Amino acid sequence: MKTVAFCTLGCKVNQYETNSMIEKFLNAGYKEVSFNEKADVYIINTCTVTNMSDKKSRQMIRHAKQVNKNSIVVAVRMLFTSISK
Repeated sequence: MKTVAFCTLGCKVNQYETNSMIEKFLNAGYKEVSFNEKADVYIINTCTVTNMSDKKSRQMIRHAKQVNKNSIVVAVRMLFTSISK
């Protein structure tokens, strides 16, 4: 079973969007794991309003690649829309 991990940085809107993405991945057959665990896909949902949040986003991207160098890392900013099959 493929695995996915999420990291949400920013506002409540980002948390809502992350929850929507989690649901879509689970419906597609993925298992959600902690961001610190090895995953096939890492999703970083970020809001880069400040230099500090930019820095934190880059740290999370690097962290994901350190945990699993073969993973897919996706940085999402503010709006998530689903794509129909």
